[in-house]
Amino acid sequence: MMAQTARIALSLKLTFLIFSMVLNCMGIVILQLSETKITYEKLGFLESFKDLPIAFISLFAVNFISRFGTKKSLIFALSIVGICSLILPFAEVFWFYKVWFAIVGTCFAIGKICVFGIIRNNISDEKSLAKTMNSVEASFMIGIFVVNTGFGWLISSHFSEFWKFGFLSISLLSGITIFLFSRLSISESVETEKNNIIQELIKLINPLMMVFLVIIFSIVFIEQSFNSWLPSFYKNHLKVNSFFALQASSFMALFSYAGRIITANVIHRFSLSKYYVLCISMIVLVLTTISVIQFFGTDDSRILLFLFPVTGFFLSPLYPIINSKMIAQVDKSRANLFTSLIVIFSSLGSSVSSIIMSVLFGNQMLGYYSMYILSAVIVLFVISLIYFKLADPKFGK
Repeated sequence: MMAQTARIALSLKLTFLIFSMVLNCMGIVILQLSETKITYEKLGFLESFKDLPIAFISLFAVNFISRFGTKKSLIFALSIVGICSLILPFAEVFWFYKVWFAIVGTCFAIGKICVFGIIRNNISDEKSLAKTMNSVEASFMIGIFVVNTGFGWLISSHFSEFWKFGFLSISLLSGITIFLFSRLSISESVETEKNNIIQELIKLINPLMMVFLVIIFSIVFIEQSFNSWLPSFYKNHLKVNSFFALQASSFMALFSYAGRIITANVIHRFSLSKYYVLCISMIVLVLTTISVIQFFGTDDSRILLFLFPVTGFFLSPLYPIINSKMIAQVDKSRANLFTSLIVIFSSLGSSVSSIIMSVLFGNQMLGYYSMYILSAVIVLFVISLIYFKLADPKFGK
């Protein structure tokens, strides 16, 4: 049984690794295409082609997954991603990137609901859920590191003009993951009756859920400000080349990975609420330090290359912790629907963040980059306190 669970966990981690690579290659695409005649405004809206399909497809994906099952649905999503990654290197027009990201976003919506559904249907304890989610989502951070390091090496080499062929490795990894899933026996959730999805949604929504969804939106809003735009900030504001911009961003992924792995191993010793508040307090401290250096020290100080990644250590546990705390209270029969709401608000947070960042970059307001993110974190901190007070009246006493 333990061996079977380990094989399932490995497949889920590879799934998140693949989706992380295709979703977080946005920073590389922005970095490379910005050197052509494509403006930051157009590149900022490119993110919407990835995120909006995720939002619109998620609710429909619940019925799709219920009809075909999580295993078949996940294999379908991975197959489409593999095929699209195989085609991308041969595309020469900008509109294809829009189509590509729209398809990838749709597949991610299906994939994430499947992954969360598998986890929820097998684990009920709140802290065990937090441990598993941190472990699986840690591979998402590795995906960011791999894609930035791999493409960074390719871009800085003599073969820089062939940077798009790096997507072939994603196609290969998709094939391997599909093979592993095909050999697994996965327990599917049993639905005895088909209910109207709108009615089920109304039953699921309550004040606590609404505050939770705002938190999800805010966390991804902040994460995306780093994931897609930090390489461009390093290159344009700190004046480092593309290779070092991507590598410096990769360090943030490593810190994020470390944050989730450590959290997965120590979270059972702490209160989820207090651990969450500690992490967000440390983010405020680090970003305040960065802002002080920018405004009262050297605006383009190289120490910022090392301080920004530290933020990832404390930011990365927030998403899985808050998800696990809420999903443990949701009935198993509504796990897929609940996950679709997470996916929708996550994608909206990502899209809105990228559009605002494109305005900052387009208007050369990079000096306010850290202040902008710090403001968002403070808002998140306040909303989170409201959530924990609603979820646990004894919180803070």
